[in-house]
Amino acid sequence: MIEPSSAVSDTASEPGLPIPETKDWTWVLDKPCGFCGFDSRDVAAADLAATIAGLAPQWREVLARDNVAERPEPGVWSALEYGCHVRDVFGVFAERAELILTDEDARFGDWDGDATARATRYWEQDPATVADELAVRCRRVAAVFAAAPEHAWGRRGLRSNGSVFTFESLGRYLLHDVVHHLADVSSPAPRPVG
Repeated sequence: MIEPSSAVSDTASEPGLPIPETKDWTWVLDKPCGFCGFDSRDVAAADLAATIAGLAPQWREVLARDNVAERPEPGVWSALEYGCHVRDVFGVFAERAELILTDEDARFGDWDGDATARATRYWEQDPATVADELAVRCRRVAAVFAAAPEHAWGRRGLRSNGSVFTFESLGRYLLHDVVHHLADVSSPAPRPVG
């Protein structure tokens, strides 16, 4: 996943302070996710854009819950915090996908999801606003994948830790991340990732 941030500490001064995620999730490109069960290889490249676009309505439903800001248990993000993270993930991936299409030597800048959560205080954001922003960013990234010419799907980008993505694998990685977080907010017994 993209520098995921699902676990938080409950401190009085900053209740949304995430515990940093240190796992490298690129293995989900080669096999089903053992946590959420999703296998990104089951989605054809031609279906990525529509599949990504179909995720925003599911997140809108999540963000409309009465208890959206409540943490299901200590140390686990609320659905609101996950929604904020997914909104920001859509934005980061739109930029990375556009970069692969325009730069022969695409290198992705670092993005620290934990720092973003702290700086923008995910736990205090308005769920309706988050749902609207998430939908806009979801449409943007889906449009990038929908408009990409077939010959561009093999273009490559490099993450700062050395992980190499093609345009296609970047889309599949994004798809897993967002689906995985839907599972995080839907499972009866949420668990911290880390």
